[in-house]
Amino acid sequence: MSLALDINAPAPRASKPKAVLGLREFNRIQAIMKTDAGITIGDDKVNLVHSRLQKRMRQLGLTDFAELCDIVENPKGAEERHRLVNSLTTNLTNFFREAHHFQHLLKVSLPPLIKKANSGQRVRIWSAGCSTGQEPYSIAAVLLSMMPDAPNRNIKILASDIDSNVIKKAREGIYEDREIKTLPGRLKDKLFEKFDGTTGDMYIAKPDIKSIIAFRQLNLNAPTWPMKGEFDIIFCRNTVIYFDLETQAKMWTRFRHQMAPDGYLYIGHSERLSGKDAKAFKKVATTTYQLEGQ
Repeated sequence: MSLALDINAPAPRASKPKAVLGLREFNRIQAIMKTDAGITIGDDKVNLVHSRLQKRMRQLGLTDFAELCDIVENPKGAEERHRLVNSLTTNLTNFFREAHHFQHLLKVSLPPLIKKANSGQRVRIWSAGCSTGQEPYSIAAVLLSMMPDAPNRNIKILASDIDSNVIKKAREGIYEDREIKTLPGRLKDKLFEKFDGTTGDMYIAKPDIKSIIAFRQLNLNAPTWPMKGEFDIIFCRNTVIYFDLETQAKMWTRFRHQMAPDGYLYIGHSERLSGKDAKAFKKVATTTYQLEGQ
């Protein structure tokens, strides 16, 4: 059997070579992430940064990371710089992640706050680094299970993240079936409305659970935070770990001054309190701390 060669067939199109992320440009990107987000990208993350930015490089028609750096370092490239920061922000979460925190919430930290809210007082909870919303919706689920009339009380959850894209998804409260598979069926039906999506079953958070959460874009590393009141509970899990040690210590201090006396702080399993204000907190459970009364 012979194969005929079509001499008129077009030559195969040569694919554009992938842009190489050199050390100089990697250092420039490291500096941007440190300045804008307080995030320290380790020297071993070159491949990660390259893969996260490669798609955008192709969309922009760029073949040199130096060009991308020039764009985002120019004041006129603020929007592209914001996109770069979003691309390099890690967003990994699921409902009721680190379940022991929600058990503590249910049995220890929330009951006195519910009494406080029932007496007409203000109660505030902060999910800092909320990603696509699973954490604040989980907190709200526990709260509503204990206090069904929470939407009518002065009790609110602030959910914040530096990434505008994940905040948008969190605010919409729409998830694929695979994203809420960790929820028991009864709880899933209580908190979400099911509808048919283009890729299968989809779920949207019901109005009651949405009504007690305010989603806001917020850079934890910003010089000031816009919140004026104190928080009774702060969840900041697996976020501070991406900061260098000096920034971590400053962050715990800032949280301390943003908390109500005897407030609770929940942190990630790989994180440790540090710095001059670490002693202001007493450990009360696994990665759970209470601020000593001030």
